[in-house]
Amino acid sequence: MDRRRFDRLRRGKLEPEGRIDLHGMTLDRAHPALTGFILNAHAAGKRLVLVITGKGRNGPEDGPIPQRRGLLKHQVPQWLSSPPLGAVVLQIAAAHRKHGGAGAYYVYLRRQR
Repeated sequence: MDRRRFDRLRRGKLEPEGRIDLHGMTLDRAHPALTGFILNAHAAGKRLVLVITGKGRNGPEDGPIPQRRGLLKHQVPQWLSSPPLGAVVLQIAAAHRKHGGAGAYYVYLRRQR
Protein backbone atom coordinates (compact mmCIF):
# COMPACT_ATOMS: atom_id res chain seq x y z
CA MET A 1 0.00 0.00 0.00
CA ASP A 2 1.48 3.34 -0.96
CA ARG A 3 2.07 6.07 1.59
CA ARG A 4 -0.56 8.48 0.27
CA ARG A 5 -3.35 5.89 0.29
CA PHE A 6 -2.31 4.71 3.77
CA ASP A 7 -2.47 8.29 5.09
CA ARG A 8 -5.97 8.70 3.63
CA LEU A 9 -6.98 5.39 5.19
CA ARG A 10 -5.61 6.35 8.59
CA ARG A 11 -7.50 9.68 8.52
CA GLY A 12 -10.78 7.96 7.64
CA LYS A 13 -10.99 9.50 4.16
CA LEU A 14 -11.44 6.16 2.36
CA GLU A 15 -14.83 4.50 2.57
CA PRO A 16 -14.89 0.72 3.06
CA GLU A 17 -16.53 -1.21 0.22
CA GLY A 18 -17.96 -3.79 2.62
CA ARG A 19 -18.30 -4.47 6.31
CA ILE A 20 -18.92 -7.35 8.67
CA ASP A 21 -20.01 -7.00 12.28
CA LEU A 22 -18.80 -9.77 14.58
CA HIS A 23 -20.34 -8.28 17.77
CA GLY A 24 -21.75 -10.91 20.06
CA MET A 25 -20.42 -13.87 18.08
CA THR A 26 -18.43 -16.64 19.68
CA LEU A 27 -15.02 -17.52 18.30
CA ASP A 28 -16.51 -20.67 16.74
CA ARG A 29 -19.11 -18.64 14.80
CA ALA A 30 -16.95 -15.62 14.01
CA HIS A 31 -14.05 -17.46 12.33
CA PRO A 32 -16.07 -19.09 9.49
CA ALA A 33 -18.14 -15.90 9.04
CA LEU A 34 -14.98 -13.80 8.69
CA THR A 35 -13.32 -16.29 6.34
CA GLY A 36 -16.34 -16.43 4.05
CA PHE A 37 -16.75 -12.65 4.06
CA ILE A 38 -13.11 -11.91 3.21
CA LEU A 39 -12.91 -14.54 0.46
CA ASN A 40 -16.20 -13.34 -1.09
CA ALA A 41 -15.08 -9.69 -0.93
CA HIS A 42 -11.80 -10.57 -2.64
CA ALA A 43 -13.62 -12.57 -5.32
CA ALA A 44 -15.90 -9.57 -5.92
CA GLY A 45 -12.87 -7.34 -6.49
CA LYS A 46 -13.24 -5.24 -3.33
CA ARG A 47 -10.06 -3.70 -1.95
CA LEU A 48 -11.02 -2.18 1.43
CA VAL A 49 -13.39 -3.80 3.92
CA LEU A 50 -14.20 -3.06 7.55
CA VAL A 51 -14.22 -5.79 10.19
CA ILE A 52 -16.03 -4.72 13.38
CA THR A 53 -15.00 -6.75 16.42
CA GLY A 54 -16.06 -4.52 19.28
CA LYS A 55 -13.75 -3.51 22.10
CA GLY A 56 -14.65 -6.36 24.40
CA ARG A 57 -16.71 -6.50 27.52
CA ASN A 58 -15.47 -5.73 30.99
CA GLY A 59 -15.78 -8.99 32.86
CA PRO A 60 -15.63 -9.58 36.57
CA GLU A 61 -12.20 -8.80 37.97
CA ASP A 62 -12.53 -11.29 40.80
CA GLY A 63 -10.09 -14.05 40.01
CA PRO A 64 -6.47 -14.97 40.52
CA ILE A 65 -5.89 -15.27 36.76
CA PRO A 66 -6.42 -12.10 34.74
CA GLN A 67 -8.58 -12.54 31.65
CA ARG A 68 -7.94 -10.82 28.35
CA ARG A 69 -10.54 -8.26 27.35
CA GLY A 70 -11.95 -8.61 23.85
CA LEU A 71 -11.16 -12.08 22.54
CA LEU A 72 -12.32 -11.26 19.01
CA LYS A 73 -10.32 -8.05 18.95
CA HIS A 74 -7.11 -9.98 19.60
CA GLN A 75 -7.95 -13.06 17.54
CA VAL A 76 -9.09 -11.43 14.26
CA PRO A 77 -5.64 -10.09 13.21
CA GLN A 78 -4.19 -13.59 13.71
CA TRP A 79 -6.93 -15.13 11.58
CA LEU A 80 -6.37 -12.53 8.85
CA SER A 81 -2.64 -13.24 8.66
CA SER A 82 -2.89 -17.04 8.61
CA PRO A 83 -4.03 -19.28 5.71
CA PRO A 84 -6.32 -19.11 3.77
CA LEU A 85 -6.86 -15.38 4.44
CA GLY A 86 -3.18 -14.44 4.56
CA ALA A 87 -2.93 -14.94 0.80
CA VAL A 88 -5.59 -12.31 0.03
CA VAL A 89 -4.98 -9.76 2.82
CA LEU A 90 -2.41 -7.10 2.04
CA GLN A 91 -2.63 -4.96 5.19
CA ILE A 92 -4.55 -4.65 8.46
CA ALA A 93 -4.92 -1.32 10.26
CA ALA A 94 -6.97 0.00 13.17
CA ALA A 95 -10.06 1.85 11.98
CA HIS A 96 -10.63 5.59 12.25
CA ARG A 97 -13.02 6.79 14.98
CA LYS A 98 -15.81 7.42 12.49
CA HIS A 99 -15.64 3.76 11.40
CA GLY A 100 -15.41 2.19 14.85
CA GLY A 101 -12.02 3.19 16.21
CA ALA A 102 -10.41 0.66 18.52
CA GLY A 103 -13.28 -1.78 17.99
CA ALA A 104 -12.73 -2.25 14.25
CA TYR A 105 -10.07 -2.98 11.64
CA TYR A 106 -9.57 -1.88 8.07
CA VAL A 107 -8.57 -4.84 5.93
CA TYR A 108 -6.92 -3.94 2.63
CA LEU A 109 -7.14 -6.81 0.15
CA ARG A 110 -4.75 -7.74 -2.64
CA ARG A 111 -5.72 -7.27 -6.27
CA GLN A 112 -7.12 -10.27 -8.06
CA ARG A 113 -4.82 -11.91 -10.56
